[in-house]
Amino acid sequence: MLRRCLLLPLIVLAPLVAVAPRGDHRFNIYWHGGLFLDDPLRIVSHTIGTGETYLRLGNFRPLGRMLEKALDLLVLLGAEQLHLSPAIMLRLVTMGAAVVLTGAVVIFAESVLTRGPLFGAGPSVVALLTPYAVAGGLIAAGRNSTTTLFGGLYLSTAGLVLLVAAAACRLDRLRWWHAVLAVTTGGALAVFNEPAYFAVPLATVAVLARGRFVLGLRGRRLLTSGGMRLAALLWAGFLPVVAIVRWIIRGYCADGGCYHGSDVAADARSLLVLPARMLAWLPPAQWQAATEQARGNWLWGVLPVAAFLVLAVLGVRTLKVLSAASRPGAGPLTGLAVAAAALLVSGALPAALSVEVHDYFDMRALLTQGWRDSAVTAPAGMLLLVVVALLVVRSRASVALVLAGLVLCAGAGTAANRAYADVSAGWASSQLDNRIALAVGGFERGAAGNERRCELLGEALHNLDGEPARQRRLTESLDAAARALAGVPFCQVVR
Repeated sequence: MLRRCLLLPLIVLAPLVAVAPRGDHRFNIYWHGGLFLDDPLRIVSHTIGTGETYLRLGNFRPLGRMLEKALDLLVLLGAEQLHLSPAIMLRLVTMGAAVVLTGAVVIFAESVLTRGPLFGAGPSVVALLTPYAVAGGLIAAGRNSTTTLFGGLYLSTAGLVLLVAAAACRLDRLRWWHAVLAVTTGGALAVFNEPAYFAVPLATVAVLARGRFVLGLRGRRLLTSGGMRLAALLWAGFLPVVAIVRWIIRGYCADGGCYHGSDVAADARSLLVLPARMLAWLPPAQWQAATEQARGNWLWGVLPVAAFLVLAVLGVRTLKVLSAASRPGAGPLTGLAVAAAALLVSGALPAALSVEVHDYFDMRALLTQGWRDSAVTAPAGMLLLVVVALLVVRSRASVALVLAGLVLCAGAGTAANRAYADVSAGWASSQLDNRIALAVGGFERGAAGNERRCELLGEALHNLDGEPARQRRLTESLDAAARALAGVPFCQVVR
């Protein structure tokens, strides 16, 4: 099972390994990497020192920002140690986060389904099928998809949400240190980031679903179980912190002067966005977004065929152990379906409440394009798909067909990612960003190297003409990385 959790996300995401950084990644991997390369612990003090600034802009995510900075540091550190382009390291970090997420989905599913020790009798049919399903949802559905933008941060956050819920499900007896840890964790989730908020309601729903459908608990026994008491303590730590933070933000942002991406609104449009985002994880919708600018038959090519052959080999090996795997009954599967549906709704809520999504996404984009919610809705939807399929099919031959369908889905996802990578490689901005990343990763000392870097910086600044703040940010970010790696500015002006 570990092999499948490791290999399947890597295969599907492999075509994206050279996709250029975009958005804030064009600055942050150099800025954060350069600032903290020699002193990683400074991430803590730097984040605390800038906390009020972000609070005034409408968000307070210190723990999430620490994780984001640590991942950016890992990108530049890996580029330095392996002599790779930071652009490639960025994608490798995203792949690592996808592996963590895949494992977390499997652990969550087994934590809900099983009564005894986790994996004590070997993985269930659900655990064997889930890695294929999660991998099939890792598609570059547009420029804002979490497979291409902030993937390390949001895929890791989704994994955290699932692991918190899994821990609540597995608790039988509440000890004093469990209580302290639960209250502390609840408070920490409130200052992590918005997707992490939903770890608390998911844990509550998952414990209730497992207690009712797997353990057969009812009434008082269900509500006083160890898992429910742990969930209540999570709420006790979470609610006071998030309430204070949102109250402070409301005071700063009442006049509408905060960061647009942090603005939230619950209105009639939210009722339209929510179901649309709950469907945007469907693989055909994501394929459409990833391939809308592709030329020719995007399903065909050397890389898609090679990936499908590897996926087929893994599928055959899984088929051999599938017959011996335990198959959960209808009750436990129903409980897992309830938990997966709760995760899907939770994942779609940030988009439903986001003013940015309301303003910039039309209905077609809402139904196909990826956004930060995709890190949660895609694995949740694919897990729900597996559970519903197992509730419908009965025979072992039918389960084998489900596996074959998931292999085909992962293969099509790989092809869609290849098509997106082909299209993005032709963008002039991507070509420039990749050349800058190569200049940082293979830092060329001497006058000739400096001249080439100055030409790249000049071209990038020309593209940002009329945006002095972003010009300054780019220059400072590249200088921070260059000073950390080579002790000189990215472009050293010779007088």
